[in-house]
Amino acid sequence: MHALYIAFLNSWRGLLHGARTERAVRLELVLLAFGLPLALLLGSGLWVRVALVASLLLMLSAEFLNTAVEKLCDHLHPDHHAAIGTVKDLASAGAFFAQGIAALVWLAALIDRLL
Repeated sequence: MHALYIAFLNSWRGLLHGARTERAVRLELVLLAFGLPLALLLGSGLWVRVALVASLLLMLSAEFLNTAVEKLCDHLHPDHHAAIGTVKDLASAGAFFAQGIAALVWLAALIDRLL
């Protein structure tokens, strides 16, 4: 139980650090804050609501992983390096596709609600 508590504290510190230092993380936290109540209103059923919230959490998770990769790359190689740039671009592409998944899920739920 203690290990679970320590893991929670580590995650909480990471969440706070990301929220304080990364604009993209702050933006996606705002989207999550607005998206949670909106998912309850927009979702036509339990699984649609779960998908809406899960897509936002996936997007935020990918952004945190992208940020972690960028920070690690900057720490290991602070100067410009082509291979490091490629690694950062790949991590960014992962975050971009997670945003695309979220947009697709929200668009599908909106179309389902309107039709």
